[in-house]
Amino acid sequence: MPILENIAAIAKGMSITFKEMFQPTVVENYPDGKGALRGARFQERYRGVHVLQRDENGLEKCVACFLCAANCPANCIYIEAAENTAENRVSGAERYAKVYNIDYNRCIFCGYCVEACPTDAITHGHGFELATFNATNLIYRKEQLLAAKPAHLGSNPVFNTAEVIGGAPAEAAPGE
Repeated sequence: MPILENIAAIAKGMSITFKEMFQPTVVENYPDGKGALRGARFQERYRGVHVLQRDENGLEKCVACFLCAANCPANCIYIEAAENTAENRVSGAERYAKVYNIDYNRCIFCGYCVEACPTDAITHGHGFELATFNATNLIYRKEQLLAAKPAHLGSNPVFNTAEVIGGAPAEAAPGE
């Protein structure tokens, strides 16, 4: 009897396979779609390229506390701290990250850096096009990670009102 049960199980699996073979293929309209994401759709919790956020005044939120680098299991975050001065105020604290690099050759997108940050300076964005033929292009510098505007003004797609309220794909903020 176990032979008949095995044959029945295989037949059931093959029937599902044959049924799915004749169904139309469902694909996303990427890269030819409309909008900033060109047809790609993301789940709300998608972990893409990191974004260094700014505060309400446009200053960097990162205070160079090194907690993100300390919590990173892949050891892919490199930070150099510098002191803020009255003439050159970069962040709201005494220090700021003069150098902030993330090596995406090593990053596993675990989110530990985001959870460890006490100032919510680093978040996951929705950037997903990281492919390159040169591995050195996967070391992102602070200038590449820094948000153009504070998050409450819609610079970071994660914080866009349309996505938060309706779950729709993020649209680029006007003027970018």
